[in-house]
Amino acid sequence: MTSPLTSGPVLLDLADGVATITLNRPEAMNSLDIATKEILVEVTRTVAEDPEVRCVVLTGTGRAFCTGQDLKEHIGLLETGGSDQLFTTVEKHYNPIVATLMEMDKPVIAAVNGVAAGAGASLAMACDMRIVAEGAGFNLAFSIVALSCDTGASINLQILVGRAKALELLYFPRTVPAAEALELGLATRVVPAETLAAEAGELARRLAAGPTRAYGAMRRSVSYAAGHSVADSLELERQMMNATGATEDHAAAVAAFVAKQKPEFRGR
Repeated sequence: MTSPLTSGPVLLDLADGVATITLNRPEAMNSLDIATKEILVEVTRTVAEDPEVRCVVLTGTGRAFCTGQDLKEHIGLLETGGSDQLFTTVEKHYNPIVATLMEMDKPVIAAVNGVAAGAGASLAMACDMRIVAEGAGFNLAFSIVALSCDTGASINLQILVGRAKALELLYFPRTVPAAEALELGLATRVVPAETLAAEAGELARRLAAGPTRAYGAMRRSVSYAAGHSVADSLELERQMMNATGATEDHAAAVAAFVAKQKPEFRGR
């Protein structure tokens, strides 16, 4: 079982099959310096590989979910000759983190407690669902600092809102408030800030008690179908159906259905 982290810039809590990853730099609005990104690479990989973790929640402390790259560190590195660390961070940190969030074979929820900007917005969009506090919002702030988008924004933003709206939000960044985010499809659900943790936790526990391998196959199939032909997508569906049909959970669920009982899933 994964060991929890109870201090530092990234916290990890484990309970009832749910791994909650909390960005914990409230004084810096949970911006991502190199140290934080290196821990986040390891933590996301660890929970992805842990069979006891059946759902993952990503959230933040304080008034921000995550404001993306730590620009204070960024400026310091530019001024002290550390620019090589800046221009390798997408390859070393952002890409591995977002790939793990998108590709792990278990559901991932973002509990967006405050502003999600730049790479922080990208991280939230990489999750299956975004439960958003009423006072939170999204800002695709890349062009403000004359940078392209990263951390999967080019993939996930247009899937959620469509190509034209995605380019508008990237070209003309602004904070999209929670209510508008819900209308656009950036938010799955908007809730009062005081109930965010409880509602995200309840959803995560429900998913953690479900057929984990079936959820993972669904994630993979939906992601694959977004960029492949009908024939190729149907072939992957066939493979995933065969794979989940051979699971213990499927056998137990069929037996429970015949017996008119509620199935108990074990994620196997």
